[in-house]
Amino acid sequence: MGKQSKRTKFYNEKLAGLDSVSLEEAVEALKSLESDLPAKIKPIQMDQTVELAVRLGVDPRQADQLVRGSIILPHGIGKTQRVVVFAQGSNLEAAESAGADAVGGKDLADKIKDGWLEFDVAIATPDMMGVVGPLGRVLGPRGLMPSPRAGTVTQDVGNAVQEYKAGKVEFRVDAGGNVHCRVGKISFEGNQLVENIQAMLKYIESLRPSSVKGAYVRTITVSATMSPGIGIAV
Repeated sequence: MGKQSKRTKFYNEKLAGLDSVSLEEAVEALKSLESDLPAKIKPIQMDQTVELAVRLGVDPRQADQLVRGSIILPHGIGKTQRVVVFAQGSNLEAAESAGADAVGGKDLADKIKDGWLEFDVAIATPDMMGVVGPLGRVLGPRGLMPSPRAGTVTQDVGNAVQEYKAGKVEFRVDAGGNVHCRVGKISFEGNQLVENIQAMLKYIESLRPSSVKGAYVRTITVSATMSPGIGIAV
């Protein structure tokens, strides 16, 4: 408890008055949280994930305001994603040669039904959805269910595997109108994080539903796995 409260106190003091700052200032402050830690506070022994949270002025209950998409960020996300592919015939070979971590059909579905979930992305060809469909109860809540809109139900499995291996990020607005997405690691150079976030914000802006009235982007916050959020000026 003591360690946590010391760290929290340090973070709060360091970030005091930092609200609605520029993107560059927010990234600099986030990176300095660890580099400026006093000697009495033990550093975090992990390369924290940096996450962007954007609150949108949308009503996700309206089908035309369900903001979702996928993007390959300029500097990736600092993580090699584990990709599985449901396919058959020549598509199996295409997926394997593109670097898929596991490929298969009913055998792969059975393995997942039995509790195997050692992957970050699932891709399927359209003709395999009969096999994949029953996995919805397992994959859906974890955000792993292949879908045409996300580009994970596709005939071009080789290209899809390469994109996700390159760090393609998928996101969708939640029930509260918020989008949460990974934009890199705390070890990234400041300018790499800034460019990734700029690309993500530009992409989210491009998805603005025509039916939205008033402000579309309401708030923007950047944080790391173990840090509080820092508000960025909209």
